[in-house]
Amino acid sequence: MKKEILFRMESPFRDAFQIIGYRFGSGHKSVAIVGQMRGDEVHQLYVCSQLVSRLKQLEQEGKLLPDHEILVVPSANPFSMHISKRFWAMDNTDINRMFPGYDKGETTQRIAAALFNELQGYDYGVQMASFYIPGDFIPHVRIIRTGYEDVETASLFGLPYVGLRNPLPFDTTLLNYNWQIWETKAFSIYGGQNNQVEGESTTQIVQATLRFMQRVGALRRFQVGVADFRSEVIDASELQSVKTPCAGILFRLKGVGSEVHEGEVIARIIDPYEGDVTAEITAPRQGIIFYAANQPLTLQHTTLFKII
Repeated sequence: MKKEILFRMESPFRDAFQIIGYRFGSGHKSVAIVGQMRGDEVHQLYVCSQLVSRLKQLEQEGKLLPDHEILVVPSANPFSMHISKRFWAMDNTDINRMFPGYDKGETTQRIAAALFNELQGYDYGVQMASFYIPGDFIPHVRIIRTGYEDVETASLFGLPYVGLRNPLPFDTTLLNYNWQIWETKAFSIYGGQNNQVEGESTTQIVQATLRFMQRVGALRRFQVGVADFRSEVIDASELQSVKTPCAGILFRLKGVGSEVHEGEVIARIIDPYEGDVTAEITAPRQGIIFYAANQPLTLQHTTLFKII
């Protein structure tokens, strides 16, 4: 393993900003993995830390195949994490909306440019990503339709679902999108909660990523876990959102992965002052809860659940 500083930027007020990378093996650029890019992505950082730990062990055991390089970047935005702010503190910009970057542009554009320069040329790119609304997901792989997406390869992770969606105009600045355009097969992994460290979700994602690296020929064969699904391909349009009719305290009755029936009460909204139930949230159809909001306070018209 080689620990490297991939990018360094001096700061007048605190320690220098650094992006650290861990390279395993050498030779052909096989797999690049990126973790935290937003200040609340603790789970994504933790997943990558566990991958670094596991890969160090596998390297010592001789389980890395020769002439293959794996790069893991646990954090691309440590500053925002240090101050518990989701986006860049100075101008509230999102590094994951700045790719492929511009080395003479604003700070986050320069960071994205330096990071993307290190990430180019790999066969496969894996991003531990997060949703814009806080909540829990069933672990799954997500791909943007660019004309270069590879659903068959995405199923090699062995996660329950592979999600496809059409790009919005501003999605052209995402890492996933630009990886694909620059001929890297890119996959975003979702699961667990941003600001929580969860054993079960973490284990499933780490095992899935190791399994994927085995199946694309970057690691030798070894037992990585029993949870190996035949991935179901779903379109984002198939997910039905369930929104709250009013604001209040959210009391969830069902969580991610729960099977629900049409008309079943899956959550209640409580009046924050008087304690009365102001609304009962019911499932609009039979299905499985794919996403569930986890903030105790909710606003009117907030998406609480997505059902597949």
